[in-house]
Amino acid sequence: MIGPGTGVRVYLVCGATDMRKGIAGLAALVQDALRQKPTGGAVFAFRGRKGDRLKLLYWDGQGFCLYYKLLQRGRFPWPNTASGAARLTSAQLAMMWEGIDWRWPDWGAPPARVG
Repeated sequence: MIGPGTGVRVYLVCGATDMRKGIAGLAALVQDALRQKPTGGAVFAFRGRKGDRLKLLYWDGQGFCLYYKLLQRGRFPWPNTASGAARLTSAQLAMMWEGIDWRWPDWGAPPARVG
């Protein structure tokens, strides 16, 4: 994924977000609802009501980046909390972006031992 890289703070904005919002609307939501500075270098993730759409808002030091993904099948995993935010690691964000449930990743069975 093109983006902020490892070690960045990631916040999931809990609840459903109106996916018609653009950069200005999402940045205002970060300030008003989360009491966070949208230009602070963190990634803010927003999910639509149906769960199949995800927007990431990130300030790269020069301007805002807005990433948008629409799943053809399935839903993005999301906390049950209706308000506030949840923290994720950059690795968990990468898993979610790829459609992997970051809460319970399926790493498969361990390799069989030989010998």
